[in-house]
Amino acid sequence: MKKQPLRIALFTGLYAPFLTGVSIAVHQRVHWLLEQGHEVFLIHPQINKKFAKQVGNRPMSGLEELQSFPNFSSYAFPTEPLIFYKSLPQPLNYHHWSDTKLLEKFKPDVILVEEAAQMRGLYSIFLQGYGRPVGVDYAKRTKTPILSIFHTDIVAYIRYYLGNVLFTFLRPIVPLLVKQFSEAYTLNLFPSREQLSKYQKLQCQRGEYVPYQGINCEKFHPRNICYDPVPNDKRPTVLFVGRITAEKNVTQILDAYPFIAAQVPDVHLVIIGSGPLDKEIRRRAQKFPNGVTVWGESHGTELLGWFARADVFINPSLTENFCTTNNEALASGTPVVASMAPSTTEQVMVGYNGLLSEPNNPEDFANKIVTVLKNPELKNQLTEQARPSVLKLDWSVCSQKLEDRLYQLVDIPQQVDSLP
Repeated sequence: MKKQPLRIALFTGLYAPFLTGVSIAVHQRVHWLLEQGHEVFLIHPQINKKFAKQVGNRPMSGLEELQSFPNFSSYAFPTEPLIFYKSLPQPLNYHHWSDTKLLEKFKPDVILVEEAAQMRGLYSIFLQGYGRPVGVDYAKRTKTPILSIFHTDIVAYIRYYLGNVLFTFLRPIVPLLVKQFSEAYTLNLFPSREQLSKYQKLQCQRGEYVPYQGINCEKFHPRNICYDPVPNDKRPTVLFVGRITAEKNVTQILDAYPFIAAQVPDVHLVIIGSGPLDKEIRRRAQKFPNGVTVWGESHGTELLGWFARADVFINPSLTENFCTTNNEALASGTPVVASMAPSTTEQVMVGYNGLLSEPNNPEDFANKIVTVLKNPELKNQLTEQARPSVLKLDWSVCSQKLEDRLYQLVDIPQQVDSLP
């Protein structure tokens, strides 16, 4: 039996050249679906002159790569820079365009909604969203399956930015908001069992675990040490890669650095990424001119080289959903030290491929890093087991699981292969 290709409409609030893990994941997912012969209609944020030139000039895989497929089409919805993060897009009010008319023309078998486009009602305020779920009107009218692909632990973001005191006052309405946005979808897919459990307790409707969030294990590989960006630097390297934002807890890295340097004097901390806290991080890094390098953005083989040459990859964030860079580091053969957070405990297995520290505890975070750096036997053990620990999350494996779930939801008769 041969499966009939699906017509898939995919809405995303983030896509290249906007640099986020979501953008990269969406591109990989669409590329894989196209390779399988599915028709994909990608509805994505527009890049325009309102954004800084360096945003549009990023060397990221995007539309040009997908447009070579005859079964691909796309629409860029109007945007403007996000109020507090000028290099990310904020969709204009849906009155500026009609997603339902787009869908009426494409007639999808299934609709995928990724990231902030799923925001609804008061919930949308926190990410400047549409104020209604994109595609839900069409899905209800035509009885088309519509799935929410869960990327961001938005409740953790809200708590982080509002603080514990204000969040305490809002806590009673959080389950109502979660129920409201989740019940609009046929399914809400989570890549993490821990996150699914957390949101089910918050009244998430029709939530389901599907390990759809993979990485390219062939691309991220220990052999990329051949691309070493600083081949003559033999210092032990501690690496962070991610957005330089408050919710990523990047400042904790510099809080921890003095504790690390006190025990490993020649340690080299490298911070890769960009974001609203760029100036603050660079200013603080000036206190450690010989030990901290704020590299900025990195792409292509240079970034692959950083992942492979690092001795330890670090992640102090408490708001991760299922962090892609953790897995990219592990696939590159680099052990991970991360702060304990729901999904991170599924990625980092203590004593096997990394270590976990107490949340918001720079000294404990530093001690875990030092433990790896000063114990060659432990480091070798973690390094040896890092890559095998994530091979089950190779992009092809995860995408196949998502495709299987889509076919279960879409009632399309199977084609029988003709005899030769």
